Amino acid sequence: MSAHERFVDGSAQGGGSAAGTGGAAAPARTKRWLVALDVDGTTMREDGVITDAVIAAVREAEAAGHEVMLSTGRSEGMTIPLLERLGLRSKYVVCANGALTLARQDDGTYARVHVERFDPTEVLQVIHGALANAAFGVEDETGHFLLSGNFPDDTMTVAGEHVPFEQLLGTEATRVVVISPGHDTEDFLQVVERMGLQKVSYSVGWTSWLDIAPEGVTKATAMERVREWLDIPRSRVMAAGDGRNDIDMLRWASTSGRGVVMGQAPDDVVDAGNELTGGVTDDGLAAALDTLPR
Repeated sequence: MSAHERFVDGSAQGGGSAAGTGGAAAPARTKRWLVALDVDGTTMREDGVITDAVIAAVREAEAAGHEVMLSTGRSEGMTIPLLERLGLRSKYVVCANGALTLARQDDGTYARVHVERFDPTEVLQVIHGALANAAFGVEDETGHFLLSGNFPDDTMTVAGEHVPFEQLLGTEATRVVVISPGHDTEDFLQVVERMGLQKVSYSVGWTSWLDIAPEGVTKATAMERVREWLDIPRSRVMAAGDGRNDIDMLRWASTSGRGVVMGQAPDDVVDAGNELTGGVTDDGLAAALDTLPR
């Protein structure tokens, strides 16, 4: 669909054949969908709460036979515990904005099955020269961060190691995070555009937060790989998100399936999807999931 629409009952019915070799068969009454959920601002509120309504909707969608999974900018260590909170047994999980894909093992743990890495030296030097007083974080495939500068206290800084900026250069990264408190979002966007960053993919968050991934790597590239592994038609993919790092994934889903944008998302994110649901504080994700075939 080209126009943005509020959900209506029955709007999510899709065509295509039943899923193939991607795992356990869905109930006969249901054509299986691949459902990719962003975490922060979509599944989880800003205060860290995942509401009972969202948990119930996620579990009901999985019980109906759909392949429901998380696709997030978070590291592995910040993502896996959320599966237990949600009651999900997803076959795959996408972390670090697409640079890391995990697969569920027979014992219920998750192992890395696809990792994208890059040398962040060039991009770090460009940004360091353009943004005075910025803070930098380099994440490796294990979720460990090397940090330079002042980051807000959160899980990333607790698990991170503070080092001089020069020690970030020449490392093997899955993601680079840049925070520039001296800029508001629009100003930060302009600064980033002027840099002309090459050989990397990047997205700017709600605040002055920049996520940088290997070139050509996004949530969308990771989700397309998972879709192929699961052998689910493009017409039966659904992605839900609210941030600029979700834009590529929402466009990917919208091409033939459903790109669901949360109600509080900025205009450029809204433009990337083909459906609009309520905000995260209004359990918009639950409303979207409830429209999946049962």
